Amino acid sequence: MRRTEGPVTGPESVKDGVAGPRRRFPAVTALVALAALGAVVLAVLRVFGLERGWPLVPALAFTPHLLGLTALAAAGAGLLRRWVCTGVLVVVVAVLSALVVPRAVPFGVTSTGGPAVRIMTLNMLGGGADVAEVVSLVRDRGVDVLTLQEVTPGLVRDLSAAGLDGLLPHVDDHSDPRGVHGSTIHSAFPLTDLGDAAEGGDAFAMPTSAVRLSVDGDADGDADVLEVTSVHVPPPLTPSYTADWGEELDALAEGSEPGTTRVLAGDFNATLDHAGMRAVLDSGYLDAAAVLGEGLEPTWPAGRLTGLTIDHVLVDPAMGVDRLEVLEVPGTDHRAVFVEVTLPGRPR
Repeated sequence: MRRTEGPVTGPESVKDGVAGPRRRFPAVTALVALAALGAVVLAVLRVFGLERGWPLVPALAFTPHLLGLTALAAAGAGLLRRWVCTGVLVVVVAVLSALVVPRAVPFGVTSTGGPAVRIMTLNMLGGGADVAEVVSLVRDRGVDVLTLQEVTPGLVRDLSAAGLDGLLPHVDDHSDPRGVHGSTIHSAFPLTDLGDAAEGGDAFAMPTSAVRLSVDGDADGDADVLEVTSVHVPPPLTPSYTADWGEELDALAEGSEPGTTRVLAGDFNATLDHAGMRAVLDSGYLDAAAVLGEGLEPTWPAGRLTGLTIDHVLVDPAMGVDRLEVLEVPGTDHRAVFVEVTLPGRPR
């Protein structure tokens, strides 16, 4: 029997010509097990909607990123032959894929036979967004309804001077000198201010307007009415803000009066992986981006690989979604969301 000399470099150790199992390092096993445990905990929180308070709420926003990291961890565990951990991680990947991937698959209808309405929403970053670019986007895409967040009175004047009033002459102005607290709704059609959906005196403004759409044969006052809210939910960046975040989403999830066609458009500071956001959808909305298979397109922070989808246009399930764009705007870290929708057709 031949004896081997020198260091062993193969996958198995050799002693007196007899192959034995590869030596395992307990520290590596512990790290792989820790990664698997962390992935399981986060997956359980996501599946059952158990995230409560800070920092779990902001952590769940990164669920799509967790899916990618878990897939890499599963591959690494397999290469290291930690089979139990590999199996656990593969199961987590399958579960998260079932939750995340459908947002990239188109579903629903693109037209429902009623009037087409073009809607755009943008967080103006305390009034810092490029006014000329915003007006240009409104003009180029024929926007009918524009919802803005973080709007100051000075910004409203700047938008007017840049020509926005000529395109969208009707405005529901809830701007605020504090910047982040102000929001507005601009429309090509007449508006009726229905109040503010925000809770509390220090909350970010969330004006709601009834948009009376012009239609042929409108002399008798028979027009389609669309109820629009410019949404701005506080970011869950601190324990107190996280509590406010949950209350604001709960208020939005209360739903609307039967027979009302509603759109919620703005900065929700929430992704579809948050239970609070899913409760809003369950109250009677579809996410327009997810309808077209664009539900993973990041909207904040602009230009980052680790971007999150926190700006949404939610539409009534009876509406059709025909087109969506996510657009860069200088001067703000949010991206604008533009959608073209159709209202339910009238019975003949």
